[in-house]
Amino acid sequence: MGDMPELMENILNNLNNEICSLYSCALVSRHWCKMAIPILWQDPFSSDRRPLFISKYFSSLGEDDKFILKESLEERGINEEFSNTLFDYARFLKVLDLLNLEGKVSKWITFKLIDSEFFYGAEKNHIINLLFKLFIESGATLHKLVLDFSQSLELKPEIFYTLGENKQFFSRIQHFSLGVIYGNNIESATTLLRILAKNTTKINTIELNYLDSDYEPQIYHTLIYIIKSQEQLRLFRLTRYYSMEFYGVISALESQKNSLQEVILYSCDFNAEFEVFNNCKKLETLRIIYCNTKPLKLLDYKISTLEVIESEIYTQSMALIFEKSGILLQRLKLELNEEFQDELLLLEALKSFCPNITYLSIQEIGFSQQLVELIGNLQKLQFLSLWCDDVGVDDIPDEVLKTRVIQFSKILPLTLQYFNLGDTWLEPYTDILFNHCNAPLKKM
Repeated sequence: MGDMPELMENILNNLNNEICSLYSCALVSRHWCKMAIPILWQDPFSSDRRPLFISKYFSSLGEDDKFILKESLEERGINEEFSNTLFDYARFLKVLDLLNLEGKVSKWITFKLIDSEFFYGAEKNHIINLLFKLFIESGATLHKLVLDFSQSLELKPEIFYTLGENKQFFSRIQHFSLGVIYGNNIESATTLLRILAKNTTKINTIELNYLDSDYEPQIYHTLIYIIKSQEQLRLFRLTRYYSMEFYGVISALESQKNSLQEVILYSCDFNAEFEVFNNCKKLETLRIIYCNTKPLKLLDYKISTLEVIESEIYTQSMALIFEKSGILLQRLKLELNEEFQDELLLLEALKSFCPNITYLSIQEIGFSQQLVELIGNLQKLQFLSLWCDDVGVDDIPDEVLKTRVIQFSKILPLTLQYFNLGDTWLEPYTDILFNHCNAPLKKM
């Protein structure tokens, strides 16, 4: 195994979330240790490990930074020794989440001090800035960057200068996520975004998890520049709460019409900007959460995966999506609400236009004849998850229900491998379903 480093590295990379297993691998031999340690330190701030690992980074600080930090810690009653380490752990960093970084530093302080509330503030920000600067100067190249600013976070100008001198730090980012920006951090966020826009073209995933109409225009201008600068953006997620205005951010996706494959919209009100998706030739996945689906009828594209969760569903718009996607639609997830009244029309549209569905998940659906007929018509179905509501079930005799369940089990497609009934009134009839089902189920 030692003579096949590439194979071994692939195996260890698949253990990237198994901290204990990676530590065990690191103890096998020097060769395994050299491969396991970089993986262990790719994303230390997102893991559940205790915050004591932060001390190892201090050993790699410059002498002046060590002296200032040691004095500051001693004033607070912390005697920290900066012993030499076998590795320069900072250069292994691949994932940086500002909020997780701040959280781990806070926990480190709490662990070191009994009364840590008086330590928070300037000293905490000093440690965060030291670590951020260390990561940049170490030669690390990030793969994922999450900018989520707390109200207490303060980045020093030195960070931005250091980023300008070490362009490699942002150059290979593939996943970029932007969270909340509080007013006191607008300037820092804008500067970071501008540096990011200048230094990376490899981002394939952009998540804008909170856009606020109170943001300064330069935030939106810089986000537009980032979107347009990427060579192949594949996934775009947007969370928007209070306004229909998107300030050109959605329109900027026109520049990614030849690469964009997946769009996730959370709490968004559709407007004319969304028609840009009609030009996205490779768009195949659309996930909608807490949105109004009525404006979807304005869109004219075919998709293979559609998810509509906790959204106000308009049957006409959904039926048009089903008709336009037709035989291309393979994966469908619908979470209906109790107020939805047109489920029979929805099922009829699915049955008429989308026979090639392999994955079907529907919640809050009635156990109707139309549902049975739809599932019987899906001859390529492999995964089925049904959460059938109990409206009217109490009025049906048990023997009649058993007969319906038997009929239902017999029409299940022979391609079906996974069947989830959820916690519904159908669960007591699981044995009947299983005994009369001809499909070769692997899991139920």
